[in-house]
Amino acid sequence: MAFDENFDYRDRVCGLVTGACLSDCGMDVTCMDMDEEKIANLREGILPIHEPGLQEIVERNYQAARLKFTTNIQETVTRAEVIFITVGTPPQEDGSADLKHVKTVAGELAQYINGYKVIVSKSTVPVGTAKMLSSLIREKMNRLKNGFDFDVVANPEFLGEGTAVRDLCIQAVL
Repeated sequence: MAFDENFDYRDRVCGLVTGACLSDCGMDVTCMDMDEEKIANLREGILPIHEPGLQEIVERNYQAARLKFTTNIQETVTRAEVIFITVGTPPQEDGSADLKHVKTVAGELAQYINGYKVIVSKSTVPVGTAKMLSSLIREKMNRLKNGFDFDVVANPEFLGEGTAVRDLCIQAVL
């Protein structure tokens, strides 16, 4: 499996590990976050988290230009073929996942889709979220008179703290 460009939206623990491991498999990956300070730090090799092996993977792939960091959503989405959404879904008072960030990201992505895209929900979300995101994105694209096609798929987050690199890199190899 090879992608010209993978886009990991709003980089956090899952996003950074996913982007780093995919780039270590030889894919070109861009991690995007709206936080300019976080992106500047990543470009300097300062990671917001500690996971065994992650620093070396990020440095190696950033130096090889397979791993990039940006705050520019438009450029990143237009260049991407596969888009990973990896935002937090904290529990609400009733214990259900708060999907407001996932929905916000979907709406933001919709305005820049310029060709077929695969949108991967890698956040912890309930069953049916991919269908809901697909409808939300299509509605926004229809309002923008954007007829490009896309698919939304689920790839649940399962990374353990302290073992995230190992967990994901094993899956990427399989």
